[in-house]
Amino acid sequence: MAVRAAVLPAVGSPLEITGIELPDPGPGQVRVRLAAAGVCHSDLSLSDGTMRLPVPAVLGHEGAGTVVSVGEGVTHVAPGDGVVLNWAPSCGSCHACSLGEVWLCANALGGAAEVYARTTGGTDLHPGLNVAAFAEETVVSTSCVLPVPDGVPLTDAALLGCAVLTGYGAVHHSARVRRGETVAVFGVGGVGLSAIQAARIAGASKIVAVDVSAGKEELARAAGATDYLVASDTTAREIRGLTGKQGVDVAVECAGRAVSIRAAWDSTRRGGRTTVVGIGGKDQQVTFNALEIFHWGRTLSGCVYGNSNPAEDLPVLAEHVRAGRLDLSALVTERISLDGIPAAFENMLAGKGGRSLVVF
Repeated sequence: MAVRAAVLPAVGSPLEITGIELPDPGPGQVRVRLAAAGVCHSDLSLSDGTMRLPVPAVLGHEGAGTVVSVGEGVTHVAPGDGVVLNWAPSCGSCHACSLGEVWLCANALGGAAEVYARTTGGTDLHPGLNVAAFAEETVVSTSCVLPVPDGVPLTDAALLGCAVLTGYGAVHHSARVRRGETVAVFGVGGVGLSAIQAARIAGASKIVAVDVSAGKEELARAAGATDYLVASDTTAREIRGLTGKQGVDVAVECAGRAVSIRAAWDSTRRGGRTTVVGIGGKDQQVTFNALEIFHWGRTLSGCVYGNSNPAEDLPVLAEHVRAGRLDLSALVTERISLDGIPAAFENMLAGKGGRSLVVF
């Protein structure tokens, strides 16, 4: 049966909304009817070649929906169940998994190399980041679906699959923000807004949001930011001015740009922690001199998927949602149809909005 999907025909090409043919689920596979999918900057990174995966592909990796059918051997979900898509399932056997660092699984993206569907014209298609959520329906490995936690609306649950896990995890697992600490978040998109809420939940005493757009201040303050700065050459100095000339205890960088990574580092106090979440290109070179690394005693660390274990973290996030501490709807700046995805990509390029949510 043909379904509509957003297909990336080649790196650098515009997305095409077209019909694709999905097979029935085979052994260990699940067919899912999408309820919603978030438009994430990582999808843009796939389309422009910053992240390299096989094409042609159906993009979209942040989604939730209802199980339509299951293949042989699938027992943890059944038709009619609500599920969150997990784009980076851990294999459980590689070196990283053996260390408990499932977010660094060496085999997490193996499914992206497989052919999972075809266009109605017969062209092979790959599932972008395993799950191909920019489609009315998809077929994924059973390891790519997790039951939607009780009390979380199916549409909102889509955001748990990437933005919330990444932003929350960056604050709680990577930076390990403690009550009373000060935090700066660079980049107020879906991940940044999640990080701001996570810092509030952690009990941060001051949360400074930084973005290139003045129009995101209302979003940031609603999420929990106590201060808002439009990014400039003086951002680090302004943040030190807001923190008794010390700098913040923790800076979380969500844009993946050399200038904002450097600004996040410069905004952090002596002995503080800087966590980089944003995915930047190879051309984004960040430099430090040897003396400043010694003198400032700061920690600079990368963060993949929020250093999260989705199976363990989803129930925790759901409890925050049910208790009213985590507002998923606050991450959504617009709700669009499948046909609106190309325009949402243009908005991301222009630095507009927080998260576009495709509602099917």
